[in-house]
Amino acid sequence: MPEPRRTFGPIVLVGLAGATMAAVAGAQPWVAGSSGNVDTDNAPAAASLDLAGLRESPLAAALALVVLACWGVLLVTRGRIRRSVAVLAAVTALGLLVTAVLAFATLPDDLAEALRAASGLDTSEVSFTGWYAAALVGAVASVVATAAAVRFAPSWPEMGTRYDAPTGTGADAAPVAAEPEGNLDIWKALDEGYDPTEPERPLD
Repeated sequence: MPEPRRTFGPIVLVGLAGATMAAVAGAQPWVAGSSGNVDTDNAPAAASLDLAGLRESPLAAALALVVLACWGVLLVTRGRIRRSVAVLAAVTALGLLVTAVLAFATLPDDLAEALRAASGLDTSEVSFTGWYAAALVGAVASVVATAAAVRFAPSWPEMGTRYDAPTGTGADAAPVAAEPEGNLDIWKALDEGYDPTEPERPLD
């Protein structure tokens, strides 16, 4: 079994790549077809058809963007919040996969019906494009990566508390840096999150 901390990089990369692939593919045509002289690959002929929602899945693109946003939040949070975001990402990724699977059964029939209605014929040919395959692969990768995140995220590296906004005063207040006197002190102040020109004010 791999060490949990070592899973951080590979899982995040797979998750980001899968969600990005699904988001891009979700905005592209998933099916193409023809019936007589009506062909979706023929721009003038296709322009006369109302193909909105018949060739792509806007829902898949939206869900993929939610998964991407969850990865961004997951990287900057800790503890229970991090795991909660990972669970949300996993549920959304599962919804993305279900959307892609349902499209396999519905999009070809819907497009074929629209093509036959436009051509006046009772035959049509419909096939999936490479974008559908890309969306399906991205959805599967997202499900695997987010499920792994639910399992391993609590043990992943976290951002240091020095990047948190200061809270309260007294024992919980952020330490006040001394006035920097040289280049080394200036860099140290920046590293600790303080403005070297105003050491009592943390950087925004």
